[in-house]
Amino acid sequence: MYNKLRNTVLFLLSAAGSVLAQTSPAGGSNTRNDIRYALNESGTHYIKATFLNQTWLRLNDSNPGTTVFGDPASQTFDIGLRRTRMQLFGQLTDRVFFYTQFGMNNFNRTNAFPGYNTTGTPSNRKIAAFFHDALGEYEVHRKGTSFVRFGAGLTIVNGLSRFTQPGIGTILTMDVPVFAQATVDQTDEFARKLSVYSRGQVGKINYRVAVSDPFPIETNASAPPPLGVNATFAQRKHRKQFQGMLIYNIFDTEDQTTPGYLAGTYLGRRKVLNLEAGIISEQNATWRRENVDTIYSALTLWSVAAYLDMPLDAAKGTAVSGYLGYFGTDYGPGYLRYNGLMNPATGTTAPLPGVGGTQGNAYPMFGTGNVIYAQVGYKLRDALLGRQGTLLPYASVQHASYDRLDGGMSVYNLGLNWLMQGHTGKLTLNYENRPIYRASPVANRLSPDGRRGAWVLQYQVSI
Repeated sequence: MYNKLRNTVLFLLSAAGSVLAQTSPAGGSNTRNDIRYALNESGTHYIKATFLNQTWLRLNDSNPGTTVFGDPASQTFDIGLRRTRMQLFGQLTDRVFFYTQFGMNNFNRTNAFPGYNTTGTPSNRKIAAFFHDALGEYEVHRKGTSFVRFGAGLTIVNGLSRFTQPGIGTILTMDVPVFAQATVDQTDEFARKLSVYSRGQVGKINYRVAVSDPFPIETNASAPPPLGVNATFAQRKHRKQFQGMLIYNIFDTEDQTTPGYLAGTYLGRRKVLNLEAGIISEQNATWRRENVDTIYSALTLWSVAAYLDMPLDAAKGTAVSGYLGYFGTDYGPGYLRYNGLMNPATGTTAPLPGVGGTQGNAYPMFGTGNVIYAQVGYKLRDALLGRQGTLLPYASVQHASYDRLDGGMSVYNLGLNWLMQGHTGKLTLNYENRPIYRASPVANRLSPDGRRGAWVLQYQVSI
């Protein structure tokens, strides 16, 4: 028995050493910050594994009427896992590629996953992890940096914008602007859909087009809202969704290894200036009641944007990153949805008419109207803190004009990244300031009623 155990341990150690060693084309020493196993001598065929964990410590000033499991809570402090993810993907042949991602999101003491705890009752804290992505691709053409691929499966590949399909390990700000993931956990699975798609790079133009089969709203773990005067996702006349996005690369092209995902910031390692445009369209996506008739509306979401990420002083390692985008968001008349990231609360004693989930840190994130979103960050010189890395301050603003809100709605974020080891080890301190609302004197509308704030400290580890 001892010999068998010893031999098994030696075999596992040998295999692990082989995986870590096979990172250079010649099978030499490990010089990369990744875990991969080469399938051929050149290393062009490989299987790679990654891991990411984002832990939040948060102090939040609650929205009016907030309760946590029935107790009033004007302020909350919580610890949670915003994202925990594992990826396994690889280039199996010159043309065949596969990609999978498994993990969980929004795990705090209330288990406030979208769809759970809407009544303030405990849910099963052990059912959070799921496959985010599972797909296969086939490359039909490659010449230099140009390529064309076709794929199918559960994927985040879609239209609208780069923040609809963000590479969450390289976020510039503490979190992505989730309003851009327009149907998140309504008719998708955490922004992923079952799709057939094509993506590629043709000269200076990067493209992605997809036909998706949206999930029924009835399967998102929440009771669908009743049919009323405001548009909500329809429970009949299911249709396919069509998506497309074009990106014009003025300077460098971006990494295209994993399908869909676009970086937040390259920390000055690339010179990127892009012009971007995207669209998502679906017929009969939402419905509403008008007198005694049921009226269906199309979902039409589009955006135009510019993205900048480039070094300023190569010797010092300074860099700048910025984004400016305009979004047209038409879900149908009267659509408005509150959402709070990893909401620390479970209920409210002060509900607002025509919307749900207004407790905790929620605000009207999604709605029919338009949105302007901007962010900017500046990476200070390398080794600013010696062996402890450097700093990257940033700011962002989301300004929305939604049909059911009196006046514009603005959400501000100001923060500081401590890049201990780039994105591999990163500590972020963020302050968010958001609006709160009350019922308007005008029927079916909400009026501003002050603002609330939240402090978040996030520690990210990724490989």
